[in-house]
Amino acid sequence: MEKTLETEVVCDPCSAYNQGEILAKAASKCGLSTRDVAYFKVLRQSIDARKRPVYRIRVLLSTQMPDLQDKKPIYQGVSDKESVIVVGAGPCGLFAALKLIECGIKPIILERGKRVEDRKKDIAQIARNKSLNPESNWCFGEGGAGTFSDGKLYTRSNKRGNIQEILETFVEFGADENILTDAHAHIGTDKLSRIIKNIRNKITSCGGEYHFETKVVDFLVRGDEVCGVRTQSGEELKGKAVILASGHSATDIYELFSAKGWYIEAKPFAMGVRVEHPQELINRSQYGGRDYCGVLPAASYSLVHNVGQRGVFSFCMCPGGMVIPSSTYEGGLVVNGMSSSLRCSPFANSGIVVSVAQSDVPEYSRYGALSLLRFQQDCERKAYIYRQTAPSQRISDFVAGRFSSTLCESSYPAGLKECNMKDILPNFVAATLKEGFKVFDRKIKGFVSRDALMIGLESRTSSAVRIPRDKDSLQHPQLKNLYPCGEGAGYAGGITSSAIDGVNAAKKIAASEEHNKV
Repeated sequence: MEKTLETEVVCDPCSAYNQGEILAKAASKCGLSTRDVAYFKVLRQSIDARKRPVYRIRVLLSTQMPDLQDKKPIYQGVSDKESVIVVGAGPCGLFAALKLIECGIKPIILERGKRVEDRKKDIAQIARNKSLNPESNWCFGEGGAGTFSDGKLYTRSNKRGNIQEILETFVEFGADENILTDAHAHIGTDKLSRIIKNIRNKITSCGGEYHFETKVVDFLVRGDEVCGVRTQSGEELKGKAVILASGHSATDIYELFSAKGWYIEAKPFAMGVRVEHPQELINRSQYGGRDYCGVLPAASYSLVHNVGQRGVFSFCMCPGGMVIPSSTYEGGLVVNGMSSSLRCSPFANSGIVVSVAQSDVPEYSRYGALSLLRFQQDCERKAYIYRQTAPSQRISDFVAGRFSSTLCESSYPAGLKECNMKDILPNFVAATLKEGFKVFDRKIKGFVSRDALMIGLESRTSSAVRIPRDKDSLQHPQLKNLYPCGEGAGYAGGITSSAIDGVNAAKKIAASEEHNKV
């Protein structure tokens, strides 16, 4: 009689990748002999460091070999098919384009920035010459902001779509298969660039189009229906629908909506700093002081605390990573973090941010739906003291109210300058960070120390504006055939959830096309 069972086994870090040992433990726990097991698969693998570090591994066993037919999507030729405009070549736009092709629809992708290989040259100039290209930088360009990040794939968006489909697509285009089982999977910026190029090659080989350095400045509207877009050069491109996946830093899109009187809403976000510690300090704290160098990966952390009614929490923690400049306009300073696939830098960094709502900044209420965006921009301008050189302070000095006369070593490529961060940050953000740091120091020994830096400003955790859409059709309530998606529209937070949102929009468009044929 066939048996298919799931179970969890616990392994020492040194044996966590020994398939024979995992199989033996799982079979024993299920009351089976290894000889009875015809099929064995690791479903999920995570580190539990609450006591001594161990791997918890979720395993599927079966006494009969299942049908393992390849269920990869079929990407068909669409060069002569009806087209849909996709604004933005980040994860939302790219996965929308792939799903459109799968459904027999031609995507025309419009990306304001450059190809990923050309984008790298502009990024290098930021550190080398403090020179920023507002259309090609760490945020704008092929692959979006996620291309130059840690490449985190973890998401809680289980109910929004098929996470496994997204992960398998990444593997198809070059990601390591371990992302299918790692509970906190990441790809790494070094591998993401190649994956993004592979996706581009697939889309173009199927007849889809890319238009780089093509900025959308308006939508073509007939009655209450969007039928295309107008670009900065004056060119008009038409399609049966427009997927708006422009990302959370494309503030000109929000300005356009506001000027046209189209519905947008202020959306709460979070703001703070990026903190940086020696990775060894984080490893010692998280792994109990034990030396697991070469066995366990660079340790990460997740921290959250409420100071009164206000939350302070870690965001986009990058083990073995570096802090990067993420501004998209001259006159503003923004930082973020990223890691390579190996997470081999001697530094750990994370955003430590504070919740921000409209009620926190009543003086900006006159800006209506753009109130939090205006607040965000003013804070970024205030942090722009030394161009792309970032203001910084030792965390121990910040908590003690002292100026840092010197700074410790950092990964930030454009350089740091000593600064009283309380003079850069809004008062309520600085006060909340100070209390949060004290609590986090009790959770991670050395979090507040002379070896720890805070670097500002971390302000692009998510969009400060939401573009509303109908819950069922995913279309803008005033503009039919316009599908606001991803982080820029306020419906995603990260690579995987953005990709899911793009896929969902493409499915809605395909379903409406089928309905119209009936």
